[in-house]
Amino acid sequence: MTKITAAITAVGKYVPEDVLTNAMLEKMVDTNDEWITSRTGIKERRILKGEGKGTSFMAIKAAQELIEKKNLDPKEIELVIVATATPDMQAAATAAFVATEIGAINAFGFDLEAACSSFLYGMSVASRYIESGRYKKVLLIGADKCSSMIDYTDRATCIIFGDGAGAALFEPNEEGLGLQDEYLRSDGSGREFLRVKAGGSCYPITKEVIDNRENFVFQDGKTVFKNAVFNMADVAEKMLERNNLTKESIDWLAAHQANKRIIEATANRIEVDKSKVMMNIQKYGNTTSATLPLLLADYEKQLKKGDKIIFAAFGGGFTWGSIYFKWAYNS
Repeated sequence: MTKITAAITAVGKYVPEDVLTNAMLEKMVDTNDEWITSRTGIKERRILKGEGKGTSFMAIKAAQELIEKKNLDPKEIELVIVATATPDMQAAATAAFVATEIGAINAFGFDLEAACSSFLYGMSVASRYIESGRYKKVLLIGADKCSSMIDYTDRATCIIFGDGAGAALFEPNEEGLGLQDEYLRSDGSGREFLRVKAGGSCYPITKEVIDNRENFVFQDGKTVFKNAVFNMADVAEKMLERNNLTKESIDWLAAHQANKRIIEATANRIEVDKSKVMMNIQKYGNTTSATLPLLLADYEKQLKKGDKIIFAAFGGGFTWGSIYFKWAYNS
């Protein structure tokens, strides 16, 4: 019996129209374009504006683009997973709403939250459903409205994050393409270094919380940077070793777009040529759960069937990991 693997057969994306450039940030906080660019690689980021528009708005748009490109009947979708750190609201799954709005009336849906590793973890989960043989079409969406948790008077965080969404359709493959291997990790002692303290069950929103600005992202930049550089590079290297891959045999590195220096450190560790490193951080900043699918959407036309891709991500929690993936189609 032929082994079923889980392959990506279509991708879609959405980024908001409003652009927040480094020059604009210079007028908001004590920073400048040269400083931001040299330390992060970011030139601009997209911001979702409009009353009542949340993560679901972007997730729906990304899914609709995928559906149109694939000429897919949304009724065939059986599961919708929204990987996000910024769900629309508590106690109501964003994925359920997204599924309904895109016409996936035969699907069930749930959210998956692992900070910036959410989409990477989601790739593992989506693949398991496909490999079980029970499901044929699983839609995984990475989407975050990071601007909803950013303090735009805090120059340590407001320069980094942007809004966006990307979607990927997972289907069964009998050619050995799709997900090949994964190495996923977490360390809960890291949650104090990157978090939004208030808004969850430990620290509900109160006037005092808002006065103390604890409803916004806090990041201990040095600690997060150090752990991200080490762990992303470490798991990427492990993925090559476990699968007897060489730097020459790898076609692409798709690393979480948190900081250009972290991406370059990961590439250097596995000695992958910079021409093989996917990069769009300069356009979008860190879109958290959306960075990996946005890379796939932006590079789709360059991807060839059989291309070997190493995914790597690191996020709050701490969460991190790497996935070895073989691309399944020519666009």
